[in-house]
This record gives sequence, structure tokens and C-alpha cells, in this order.
Amino acid sequence: MREQFRGIVDLDVRDSRQDWAPYLAPQARADAPNVLYVLWDDTGIAAWDTFGGLVETPNLTRVARLGLRYTQWHTTAMCSPTRASLLTGRNHHKNGVATVVDFAMGFPGANAVIPPENGTVAEVLAENGYNTYCLGKWHLTPSSELSMGSSRRTWPLARGFERFYGFHGGETNQFFPHLTYDSHFVDQPYGPDEGYHLSRDLVDKAIEFIRDGKQVAPDKPWFTYLALGATHAPHHAPQEWIDKYRGKFDMGYDRYREIVLENQKRLGIVPPDTELSPMNPWPSPDVVTERDEVAPWDSLSDGQKRVFARMAEAFAGFCSYTDHELGRLIDCLEESGQLDNTIIVVMSDNGASGEGTPHGSINENKGFNGYPEDPAENLEKIDKIGTPEAYNQYPTGWAWAFNTPYKLFKRFSTNGGTVAPAIITWAREMREVAGQVRDQYHHVIDITPTVYDCLGITAPRVVKGYAQTPLQGVSMRYSFASGTVESTRRTQYHAMLGTRSIYHDGWKAVARHGTGTGHGGFADDEWELYHVRTDRSETRELSREHPGKLRELIALWYVEAGRNDVLPLDDRVPREIMTMDRPGPAPARERYVYHPATSEVPEEAAVDVRNRSFTLTAEFEITTEDAEGVLFAHGSRFGGHALYLRGRRLHYVYNFLGIEEYRFSADAPLAAGRHVAVARFDKEREQPRYVADGTLTLSVDNTTVASGRIRTQPGKFSVAGEGLVIGRDTGDAVTGDYAAPFPFRGGVIAQVSVQVPMAAETDAEAEAEAVLARD
Repeated sequence: MREQFRGIVDLDVRDSRQDWAPYLAPQARADAPNVLYVLWDDTGIAAWDTFGGLVETPNLTRVARLGLRYTQWHTTAMCSPTRASLLTGRNHHKNGVATVVDFAMGFPGANAVIPPENGTVAEVLAENGYNTYCLGKWHLTPSSELSMGSSRRTWPLARGFERFYGFHGGETNQFFPHLTYDSHFVDQPYGPDEGYHLSRDLVDKAIEFIRDGKQVAPDKPWFTYLALGATHAPHHAPQEWIDKYRGKFDMGYDRYREIVLENQKRLGIVPPDTELSPMNPWPSPDVVTERDEVAPWDSLSDGQKRVFARMAEAFAGFCSYTDHELGRLIDCLEESGQLDNTIIVVMSDNGASGEGTPHGSINENKGFNGYPEDPAENLEKIDKIGTPEAYNQYPTGWAWAFNTPYKLFKRFSTNGGTVAPAIITWAREMREVAGQVRDQYHHVIDITPTVYDCLGITAPRVVKGYAQTPLQGVSMRYSFASGTVESTRRTQYHAMLGTRSIYHDGWKAVARHGTGTGHGGFADDEWELYHVRTDRSETRELSREHPGKLRELIALWYVEAGRNDVLPLDDRVPREIMTMDRPGPAPARERYVYHPATSEVPEEAAVDVRNRSFTLTAEFEITTEDAEGVLFAHGSRFGGHALYLRGRRLHYVYNFLGIEEYRFSADAPLAAGRHVAVARFDKEREQPRYVADGTLTLSVDNTTVASGRIRTQPGKFSVAGEGLVIGRDTGDAVTGDYAAPFPFRGGVIAQVSVQVPMAAETDAEAEAEAVLARD
């Protein structure tokens, strides 16, 4: 609330007295600490050596030695919901974010729009005199609002952040990211041939933002939310970092778990009597889908073992490289004298990801388009893993291993989905306890209330004119001084894509129900009971010994579900989820017109040419003899199409999933002057279903210059959201026939239009699987 004006206003300014107090920007209290959130993606608790894993993370260990490691810190089991809870201190359904924002539904707990009544930590700290910076993955904006023509109400700058540099989607290519700067899309500053990697770029920008503020206002504190792309697939890293781990995972994921469990016991991450959970605790297809099975290491062929080990090497290289880059930010804080009074919270958004299926993937987009992995092809391309030429994800076996000793992985309400590593460091206030471990049970909603407590801030009753809902998290500050005091969090429900569980006073009830099964029948679910205070890995099922306790917890789950807008539960198969009616970025139309010198159009908002005929028309003028470059491009090397001039000859290429390129070229160079180039695809059949097969005709000025048969892919061009651009090819090039961005020069593009029929049937199931994997 603005202060009352206490000056004097008279007819003459000479007789008036100023009072600036009502008009000044908020100021933080003297010596207020900075706050740094570092959120990793899809990193299980058993990956980092900081928590007993075999992946080297010396800078995370450095941070942990200045503060505390938390071993029973829980998430929502998926990305968007965890991020919403982290930023607001409220449960994910109360934020309207039941699952990934891509799966939004028109219900109070699942609409994917965080209500203004749930103010973010950025909004609160900005009103308390902090600069607020957001970098990296956002994934809290519905797909319908991810374009230059959409509302910005859910973008970072509308939710309390003063600056933003990162990406909106659930994942992005680490060598060719889809970037947003503040409120507009931008091209990456340089390419991987010059050393570009997203982890490096994000740390560079974090340092830049912090220095920008401090060099002007040295005493003003900042809040930085650094949400890394690591270690979500694709697992990309500089080759030398992948090579560091050559042969380190040849023992396989079964043996990895045994080694890591002993490390965890030695470090105090788990109690000494903790047992390893079973490989496949729930049967498929009765409870889980076959995609969530783990294949025993000994059942794999020698070739599969080589490929799977290399996938783990790429993951580890990605993780260690990102830790190295993060170390530069920590160095910056130390060298500038800020580290001692900066509260640092490091965490992951969920357990390790099982979206790689039992087989893993070198090109995830193939699977998302209904084309299974070919083990022979994967072995042939083993040296591409982790490079710009692959879009790799490890198999479920490594997800299970990187969640040691827990069951299952991301998406599930078992500990394998919800438990994640967490570190809280405040060097100035933690000298006497630095390096210690804390076992108190806590949840992601507890982080922001802890920060408010440390800063001496009372959660405001009103933010931006909206009366605020109560915080649901509790402060963890009491645990800073002691590892033996009882947790202040007694109860926490979990619900994600049909899975559910509840924790209360050391006990946990878990419903045996998989994700995406379509089984329904929630009222008939069988529940399991565990005393997780003594059985962290949920291996000793106690429902027969304590039926009353189980009934009590099941009833409590329903109470919490009612309080938090959890219902309705949703375990539908992906096709049903994706075909559900929800708002789009704009009404569908038959003709889409695009112009040069404009922002990239995200695939969600661009013309959809899947499984339908289309006509792409480019109107342009050639003014010089060396005219060349991209007229139209949509997608990347993993799928897309492009129209371009090279050697003044017209070319059209359709890249089918990175498997095959259909290229059509004019024989003669184009003369100076105006031209109209048309690439027309006439669909004749589907073979197989959703894959349109037909004839592509390329013409210039009403004269056919090339034609032939092509097939078009059933799913999206890009897992990571590379969009449609005119006059250049941003990011990863659609074809190897040119080097991106290959901007058009030697002429002028007037416009490019794409004509499509109003409706076409697409593979919604494959699209939904892609959404889940890119979360």
C-alpha cells in the first residue's frame, strides 16, 4: 500500500513542501541477502556425486559444503507443476497446474494459468526492493499463449521478473535452443561451431544481469531464478565432456545402483539399512504401460549395451559440463564478495525421466512420430550421441538407476518420481553446520516460505491489487540448526497423471496406478502402505499389518484432494488427452501469410501441414546475380521443410524425420526480376495411417520445374519447438544442403503464404507422448 502524502501543496511551489516517500520504488532492508534458485531438470538424486552418484559435480559439492543437503525433499513428479509450486509456495493444483501446461483442461486445478491470487516469489521480492531475473526454462505458459500475437499474462515479465532470457517449452535443443529475451523471440548469439551450448549461454546471461544491476546499485539485492536445460533430454554436451566418461557406465544400470547405494549410505543420504527397490515393481500392462518397463541389463545384446552405456556417458558429460559452467557463476559471486550473503537453493524438478522407453533413443522425434528405434541403426550412429547430429535420451533403465534406491521415475507418485536432490546454502549463517545432511521430510512448496523467513518478509495479503491465498508451504529454517528436530511438514499429497500417494507423519500410502494407461477405475485402486521414516525405498509393504493406518491415509488423501482442487483424476491415454477441446493460439484458417524480418513463429502457432495437402507460395524479387538464401524454413535436421535459392536455382526439400530428404531442384538459374515459386503437395493416401503419401510439384512463374512422390511425417517437425521463419533458417538447419542461417540476400521477399484444407486427422497419441517427454 502506497504511503500517504505528508507534504504541502500550495498555490505557489515556493510555499509547498515535497514528500517523496509515496513515490519511491520499494527498498530492501540494509544488508539483505541475495537469493539464487538453481533448478535442474529431470535429475534424479542418484546422479550427482554430491549425493553419492557417479557423475562428477565438484561445484555442486562446493555449494553443499557451504550449506546443507536435504535427502527427503520432494517434488510434484513433473516439471510445470513443480515450477509453479516452487515460485508460489502453493500446491500445484491450487496453482491450476495439475500437470504439464501442454495438457491444460478447463478445471480449477488444471487450467495451466497460475492465478494472480497466488503471487510469485519474484512479485513479492520486487515489492521488497529486489531486482528479479529469470533465466532458462519457464514452461508455465499454455501453448495457446506462446506466440508474438498472444497474451503475455503468463510470461515471466508479467509474473514479477524484470528480465528474462531462456525458453518457454518443456525442453529445447542445447546446441540450437528456441530463445526468448524478455518478451520477444531471438536467435541464438552464435553456433555450436563457435562453442555455443545453452548451459554456457544461460550462465553468461545470469552473470550479465547480476553485474548490470550491481554496477549501478551495489547495495541493491537481487533474486535470480536460473532454471537450467540440464539434464533434460536431449543430452547434449561438448565432446570432450562426454569422452571423460568413456567406459564408466559399462557395468550397466543394475550394478550402478548397487555401487551408488553404498555411496549413499556412506554419505548419510539414506539410512544404513535401506534396500534397493525392485526393477519393475508394478506389472505391465495391468498397472503400468510397456513403455515404463525396464529391461534387465543382462538381457541386452552387446550392441545395445554399448549404445545404452554411451547414452549414459552423454548424460553424465552434459551434467558435469553444466556443473562446470555453474561454477563460473559461483566464482563470480565469490570474487565480487557476494557469495557469503547469498542464499542459494539448488534442486531438481522431479526424479530422472523414464520417457526414453526401455529402448532409449538417438532421435526422439522418430518415436514421437510413431517410428520405433532401430537398434542396428542406433549402433551405427553411436558416435553421434550427444552431438548436434543426435537428439538422444537414455532408456528407462538409467532413469531407474539415477533414482537409486527408489521405485520408478518421473511422473510417478512413488519416491522415484517425487524425491529429488536439494541443497540450501547461506554461507554467512551456516558456518557451524556447513556440509551437514538433513533428513526432514519437505516439499517444493516449502522453499519460498523458507526464503521469506530468512529475509524477514511476511507474505503479503495483497499483490498487484489481488487478495492473496494463504501460503501452503512451511519454512524449513528451523532445520538449519539441527538435523534431529522433527519436520514441520506433517502431511503432503501427491497426484500426477493418474498416480497418487500421500505422506503423513512418517507413513505413506501409494495407489497402484500407472500413468497414461486409460484404465480409470480409481475407486477400485489397490493401495500400498509404507513406513518411509524407516523404509525410504518403499520395499516393505505393510497394508496387511496396519489396515487401519492405510484406511486413515486413504481418507486423508481424499480430504487433501478436496482442499486442493485435485479432482478430476486423469489417466487417459495420450490420444484422448491431446484431442480434448482446449483454446488455440488463433482460429484455424485456410491461408496463412508470413513476412520477412519477423520473429520465428512457434510450431504451436504456425500453419499445420501434417497429413494434408498444402500449397506453399513465395513471392520475391531477385536484384543481383549472387542472390541466394532461405525463402521459407520450418523445422530442423530431425524433420522439416524449406524453400530456398542456392546458385540462383530454386530448391525445395522435405526432411522426413531426419531419415530421408526429398529434394526438388530447378535446372536453370532464375533471372533478375519478380518471381512466384510454388511447392504444392497433393495428398493421395495414408501409408501407414497419418503418414500422407502423394506428389510434390515445384514450379516457378507457373512453370513446373520438378516433381515426385514424397511422404510427410505424422507428428510435429520439432520436439523442442523450432518454428517457422521467413528469409533465414534459425537454429538447426532443415537440410545439410546449406549452413544455417543462410539468410536471403540479393533480392527482396514480399511474402510467403501457405494454403491448407481446414481439417486433417493427425496422430494425437504420438503428439501427446512428445509433450510428456519434453516436459
